[in-house]
Amino acid sequence: MSTFAEFAQLGEQLAATRARKAMSALVAHYLRSVAEDETALAALMVIGRVFPEGGSQPLNLSGAAVMRVVNQIVKTTPQQRQRIAGEAVDFGQSVQFMLERGTRLQVQGPPLTLREVWQAFQDIAATSGTGSRQRKDERFRALLQRATPLEAKYLVKLAVGEMRHGMSEGLLLEAIALASGAPLELVQRANMLIGDVGAVADIALRQGNAGLERSAVKLGQPIKPMLAQTAASVAEAFDLLGGELALEYKLDGARVQIHKDGQQIWLFSRHLSDLTASLPEVCAQIRREIAARTAVLEGEVIAVDADGRPLPFQQLMRRLGRVHDIVAMQQQVPVQLYLFDLLYLEGTLMLDRPYRERVAALQRVHGQIPLVESLVSHSVAEGEAFLDAARMAGHEGIMAKNLESPYTPGVRGRHWLKIKPAVTLDLVIVAADWGYGRRHGWLSNYHLAARDEESGELLEVGKTFKGLTDEEFQRMTERLLALKVGEEFGTVFVRPEVVVEVAFNNIQDSPQYPSGMALRFARIVRLRPDKTSAEADTIQTMRRLQRAGYA
Repeated sequence: MSTFAEFAQLGEQLAATRARKAMSALVAHYLRSVAEDETALAALMVIGRVFPEGGSQPLNLSGAAVMRVVNQIVKTTPQQRQRIAGEAVDFGQSVQFMLERGTRLQVQGPPLTLREVWQAFQDIAATSGTGSRQRKDERFRALLQRATPLEAKYLVKLAVGEMRHGMSEGLLLEAIALASGAPLELVQRANMLIGDVGAVADIALRQGNAGLERSAVKLGQPIKPMLAQTAASVAEAFDLLGGELALEYKLDGARVQIHKDGQQIWLFSRHLSDLTASLPEVCAQIRREIAARTAVLEGEVIAVDADGRPLPFQQLMRRLGRVHDIVAMQQQVPVQLYLFDLLYLEGTLMLDRPYRERVAALQRVHGQIPLVESLVSHSVAEGEAFLDAARMAGHEGIMAKNLESPYTPGVRGRHWLKIKPAVTLDLVIVAADWGYGRRHGWLSNYHLAARDEESGELLEVGKTFKGLTDEEFQRMTERLLALKVGEEFGTVFVRPEVVVEVAFNNIQDSPQYPSGMALRFARIVRLRPDKTSAEADTIQTMRRLQRAGYA
């Protein structure tokens, strides 16, 4: 069996390597070195996963849970912890330093193997019910007790999902091709169809080209979704896609991939999680309406009110992943399915067919299930009117699609573009967190606040680390440290003097903040040195935007 120490050493080598080919070569050598029955789990763990994408249930091992277990194994002084907090570039390294510098309270056991670690994480994920927190802690503690400081670093990275050594799934596919000798395009295609990079590694190294070539759509096994880039405007979409393009309403719901095999229906999220049990009325509708025995379709499920108008995505979240009280939730949060693509029909794979052909086929089989509102447009003015209509109907924007484009699973290309009106808020930075990884040493996760017109208070409405360059991060750190009024657990609190312009996707209700609202996907557009905190946007403005559809 492969040792976990070898995996940890690989992690260190990858973290110290920047050249793409060198990283692929390191991982290729590692995959060839592990036992055959460890190839799949080794490939997943290299990119920080302990389950296939969308598979199994979450570990539910928070940072607090990890520290609770670490403190049972090693004793450190407040001074040591303070120094470690300043030196460690991520959570895993902070645990490594604690084991190196603290006093170990429990005796280290025999060396860990790769399979033992993988199995322990499977056990932790499967643990539920009364006393599950204690049992999870015990299982994780059993690993840490036997770990060297370096192994502990990578156990923690796997537990909290922060591998941070630069090995992406795309780079892993290159390593699999190198390790197996298979063409990269064949490995990538298999990964698109199988949706499990661990399984792809296993097939490539065990069965070679022949095994990869046999990879095909399997009903009940999700395909990676095609992804979209962003266009700033309808005009930009026409510039990028040409003079004729398809426009669709962009619904603020849950994208679903639907598999139909006779009466058997599966629903998968864009992250490949199984949503079938959560949405029985959608499954029933598919059985009743789709005029095909076998098919793979794509659509969007949205929550709707009594009049059929779309409700905020946050309402739909009450339905997704739920397995209890489904009947009651169907009454509380009704949903509507809209279809927009067809990937497989009666044994024929449609991925390489042009978008216009896939939609034509979808129109023949969708029955009474509505399609996403769409338009083939030839002018910017027509497209802008369509965007206005989408916003008036309560949707967040539109999609622009190349009529001749194939469906490219897992690829974020320029065949699909999302267009949403740019709405920004001027907000005040009231605190910032010290960053990890590339942002180590910078204050880079900014706490954003809006002003309450009634009380004059600044109330937090979200956080973001997106939007600034490295140089701007450095300058912002210097600026905020000059305004520092306190610090606690890695968060620096500052005088509210820095105003930033913030873009966002929408505004959702949030019990986490006293304001009752939170920005979704906030990102800093620019600094506003011309504005004071008294001129920042208000909670009341945010509520008006939320009522107007930015929710």
